[in-house]
Amino acid sequence: MSKLAGKVAVVTGASKGIGAAIAKALAAEGASVVVNYASSKAGADAVVADITASNGKAIAVGGDVSKAADAQGIVNAAIETYGRLDILVNNSGVYEFAALEEITEEHFHKQFNINVLGTLLTTQAAAKHLGEGSSIINVSSVVTRITPPTSAVYSGTKGAVDAITGVLARELGARKIRVNSINPGVVVTEGTHSAGIIGSDLDAAALAQTPLGRLGQPDDIASIAVFLASDDARWMTGESLIASGGMR
Repeated sequence: MSKLAGKVAVVTGASKGIGAAIAKALAAEGASVVVNYASSKAGADAVVADITASNGKAIAVGGDVSKAADAQGIVNAAIETYGRLDILVNNSGVYEFAALEEITEEHFHKQFNINVLGTLLTTQAAAKHLGEGSSIINVSSVVTRITPPTSAVYSGTKGAVDAITGVLARELGARKIRVNSINPGVVVTEGTHSAGIIGSDLDAAALAQTPLGRLGQPDDIASIAVFLASDDARWMTGESLIASGGMR
């Protein structure tokens, strides 16, 4: 029996990278998945095609999680298509690095609007549909523990996500809804490649600090998401699981 048979999941920012891997992994365990994207419809369609080719169920739904109407629309798509919602993965996120003297209002608001406000708005929209045993999974980052230079704003957003995870675990616990976060280390994705992280000095430094001796792959994070979404994690809430190969 698949761990998530009969469940419905929304995964935000799922057109590539960690989000795409999570969407595929949830579908492989039997969940019907709403694959959200902000700009790459082609990427989301490719994820849906991969899922349906393996006899899974998925639809692609566009929407900017930092806008309340879009966040509601993403959730509505799950209800209208599948009739319920059991799993929310708040994966949408952006990152930019800047030294203190380079921080601007735009740099700040871009990251906080998507990483923090987006998490709150999507969870707000989803919570009214979630029932007992449902799971909310927030994708945070190991930066909250290692606080690297030039990451003041990005680390701040993920610190906020960790705090929100604990608060909402308490708020929603009475309804038997679990809220946890995954805090990845450096993961090899399209985003880390395009940001110039892979192959950089930061990449080398991260690798040197990682006891398991390799960078992460999206599937390393996806399997943890499946665990948190499933009944295997039924006694876990308010937790932040660091998935970094041992980097602290």
